[in-house]
Amino acid sequence: MEDRVVELHNASVSYSGERVATLLNVDLSISHGEMTLVVGPNGAGKTTLLEAINGLLPLTGGTARVFGERMTPSRDDLRCHIAYLPQELFFDPETPFLTQDVVCAARFALIRLFRFPSPADRRYVHEALDAVGMNTAAKRPVGRLSGGQQRKVLLARALAQRARLLLLDEPTVNLDPQAKKEICQLVKQVQSELAATAMVVSHEAEHLLEDANRVVTLDQGRVVSDHAPVGGR
Repeated sequence: MEDRVVELHNASVSYSGERVATLLNVDLSISHGEMTLVVGPNGAGKTTLLEAINGLLPLTGGTARVFGERMTPSRDDLRCHIAYLPQELFFDPETPFLTQDVVCAARFALIRLFRFPSPADRRYVHEALDAVGMNTAAKRPVGRLSGGQQRKVLLARALAQRARLLLLDEPTVNLDPQAKKEICQLVKQVQSELAATAMVVSHEAEHLLEDANRVVTLDQGRVVSDHAPVGGR
């Protein structure tokens, strides 16, 4: 397995019509198994960084490599091994999908076209829901769950996907203090169970600091510091 999971070299992203680049000449290398916290003020480029790594945004300069391969918006073969949790992904109360179906959706990219989920796929789903304490909600509409429960379901989806890279954008946003603590514990658990690499954007990283390998600080689209946290791994 390749040691470098993420490699950015002079990576830049500029949105159409904007004079200032959102990411500017970013050099970053993330090794297998690391947990990296990405911090910085609003508008620093943190979400853009995750979206560029996930191939959701084309680079306007430089290169991005994931799992040793060049990442572009067309690389679905790489993206199916990445679990991406957007900051504002919450389900409307009228969302008709059952919790188990939301988690099972993570398996679709990994199975052949026009094949239904196998017993093994379904086993992964139920094992993942059980791991995050949400098996009893498997047949409940996901939109009827609380915000904290929905975040747990999305982490279960990452487990069921058997993702090799976790890109989590503010996983504790809009949650109460107890739910924040539970989600941080689950982030650590999911990373450990998958032996995955994790990049976590957070304004509330105190519960993750002791398990982080690195803290990368962005400001105005640039990496301004990259260091091991005090008391971290």
